[in-house]
Amino acid sequence: MAPHPQRLHVSKRSWPLAQPFVISRGVKTTADVVVAELHDGDSQGRGECVPYPHYGESVDSVAEALEAMKGPVFSGLNRETLQQAMPPGAARNALDAAFWDIDAKRAYCSVAELAGLGALKPVTTAYTLSLGTPEHMGAAAAAQRARPLLKLKVTGDGDLERVRAVRANAPASRLIVDANEGWTPRHFTALSPALAELGVELIEQPLPADDDDALAELPHPVPVCADESCHVAADLDRLVGKYDAINIKLDKTGGLTEALALAKAGRERGFAIMVGCMIGTSLAMAPAMLVAQQASIVDLDAPLLLAADRNLGLRYDGSLVYPPDPKLWG
Repeated sequence: MAPHPQRLHVSKRSWPLAQPFVISRGVKTTADVVVAELHDGDSQGRGECVPYPHYGESVDSVAEALEAMKGPVFSGLNRETLQQAMPPGAARNALDAAFWDIDAKRAYCSVAELAGLGALKPVTTAYTLSLGTPEHMGAAAAAQRARPLLKLKVTGDGDLERVRAVRANAPASRLIVDANEGWTPRHFTALSPALAELGVELIEQPLPADDDDALAELPHPVPVCADESCHVAADLDRLVGKYDAINIKLDKTGGLTEALALAKAGRERGFAIMVGCMIGTSLAMAPAMLVAQQASIVDLDAPLLLAADRNLGLRYDGSLVYPPDPKLWG
């Protein structure tokens, strides 16, 4: 219980992207976020989420869900009881992050210490290339050829040409591809061996989440990662045999609390761990840095895609991303 009644403040904001970001299901030009801030008179904590229309979320619906939690927060809701009070998703993520932040400040420690982790270390993040023509993606790869890990947004037909163009222009970079449910079993069967020859290390969510059973029957020349198919730890049992890795995003899990549980349960079942993000600011990336400490692939590049980030945002040195300043979060 907080030393004084807690109060919750909810706000919405749009952050322009440096350039349009294209994936198989659409184009983004802004990062539209919702922030939850907790105050108890002595301490404060905050968290950011990114509502995702593909999961039936909007900025307004997420803000409304958080507004509805003002009474429970004032009455003593905490991080533990939050897990049952709200379903997984963006709204719970923002409030869960705010609880971690304020709990750490009350305990005069870092969130990493509160979570039982050692000091956070810098990690290498992927850099995402927006979906485009082979020529466009090749040029984008040439501009980023010094980065150690590139993630390519793909869509189905023409993808082999896209990946070839990227490989030719970034010969030393490790590559992963993300279809965002845009492939069919035909695409997967035809493309996977060729992508393996091009050195692609991971294929993210090739088939629709509700129609991915074929992955259990098809060979995996390249390991396959569940994204839209994996939200929380309860999803894992039905992913066994279909996927080799899981992409943990806090806006899917409903926060760091469930994300850490999902990572632990995923490792126990033999899945490789990837940590990813929606397109938000450094405030949304900061909690994911805890999960990133034990991930084999990190994809927390969203602030690099913004026209401008928050003050005291995460520090990026090329593709090396450093732990958050406590003044930002944690």
